[in-house]
Amino acid sequence: MCLEVVSEFGRIKIQVLGFSTRKNMVCMDNLPDQLIWEIFSRIKNTVDQNSISLACKRFHNLDNEQRKNLRVGCGLNPANEALTSLCHRFPNLNKVEITYSGWMSKLGKQLEDPGLSILSNICPFLTDLTLSYCTFITDAGLSSLASCSQLSSLKLNFTPRITGSGIFSIVSGCKDLKKIHLIRCLNISNLEWLECLGRQETLEDLCIKNCRGIGEGALVKLGPTWRNIKRLQFEVDSNYRYMKLYDRLAVDRWQKQRVPCDNMLELSLSNCMISPGRGLACILDKCKNLEKLHLDMCVGARDCDVIGLAENSKNLRSISIRVPSDFSLPLLMENPLRLTDSSLNSLAQNCTRLESVSLSFSDGEFPSLSSFSLDGILSLTTTCPVKNLFLDGVYSFNNTGMEALCGSDHLQTLELVRCQEISDDGLEFVARYPCLRVLRLTKCLGVTDDGFKPLTEPCKLELLVVNDCPQVSLTGVQGAAKSVSYKLDLSWMY
Repeated sequence: MCLEVVSEFGRIKIQVLGFSTRKNMVCMDNLPDQLIWEIFSRIKNTVDQNSISLACKRFHNLDNEQRKNLRVGCGLNPANEALTSLCHRFPNLNKVEITYSGWMSKLGKQLEDPGLSILSNICPFLTDLTLSYCTFITDAGLSSLASCSQLSSLKLNFTPRITGSGIFSIVSGCKDLKKIHLIRCLNISNLEWLECLGRQETLEDLCIKNCRGIGEGALVKLGPTWRNIKRLQFEVDSNYRYMKLYDRLAVDRWQKQRVPCDNMLELSLSNCMISPGRGLACILDKCKNLEKLHLDMCVGARDCDVIGLAENSKNLRSISIRVPSDFSLPLLMENPLRLTDSSLNSLAQNCTRLESVSLSFSDGEFPSLSSFSLDGILSLTTTCPVKNLFLDGVYSFNNTGMEALCGSDHLQTLELVRCQEISDDGLEFVARYPCLRVLRLTKCLGVTDDGFKPLTEPCKLELLVVNDCPQVSLTGVQGAAKSVSYKLDLSWMY
């Protein structure tokens, strides 16, 4: 039996092959419930799901039983009554997202604390809850979710009235929390909930972004649960990065505690202070199974940090580094440390599975600040099976580098942003890249229409994207790839 579900402009077309009838057609009324549920599960668009449920009473009833995901927001009016009706209609909901992005008072009242009580009372199978821009939800409403014993994922995005007390109530009540995402939660300063999570040892995915009350040093409170964490995203509000002082007690705890991170697969740090013996510097060389690393504007990162990680993380497949310039470093750092080719050489020697490399500098107007040389970059692309290479503001990468990439047997995607040493002479080598399928150029001043002529015969590229390159015209890129995207906005130059 073969099942095909086609969705186009709100119309549903269902083809079921394998049933033998006189007219080679299937009457939907005769299909078993399990098959119809399978059809519903393959329809991802909410509008299409609603449309098919209106086709007949049977579809309506089966959809009510089968629907497990619900996303509501500004159209929820009056909020409590509408949410109650929806929860009763879909009794098996396990994933609920409530978002008020773009909300204005004329759209009606937002959902308040009683609304979360409705979820906890009517949705016994709730496992995943997301609250975005719910500005009227407080700790009292969040605490009502503590009775949701199956809740395993909680995501809060800009819920300004939530504090650490509200997080603690739900952490202490829900013993199976595996995922917590906190984004722009500005009033979370009480960190007792972190210690509670550490004792439970269930957390696998933690994301904290721009929460002013949570610094790098606070993560030591997770204690034993570090051994279970698979994904960590930690981003400090750049406006408050240098205002936070390290808690001396927290520093001592980091130094005394052996932090096991054997299950860490993805690590993303942005705007963090990485200093010897302090906070997140202690875990970089403990992630033995790490696959993805993202370091964005992390002040104080040293070669020895990356070298230690490379020597222990043999499974690393993706690395992204954005280096802060000297002008973005705090004045208190008299001798700012910078990552150099030693880091890249160690990655090339130890991480033989590396497929994606992204290197960029925060200030592309000062080429002297680039700490990665051409030799260091090429050591990665020639030694590792790099498929995707992204360079932003890397002035050391020039036409010689473009020629060297002709020997990269795995390179499929190349993206160059503000690489001003690249000219038409370097672009000509692209036609000789054995596996390249996608080329993106942005704000590259040295490239002109002439550089794209060698790419037209034969046309090997699947996709060419040229954005804001002042000497390139739409006519000049036509025919250089099977699909071409062109945009020109020179406001960045002035």
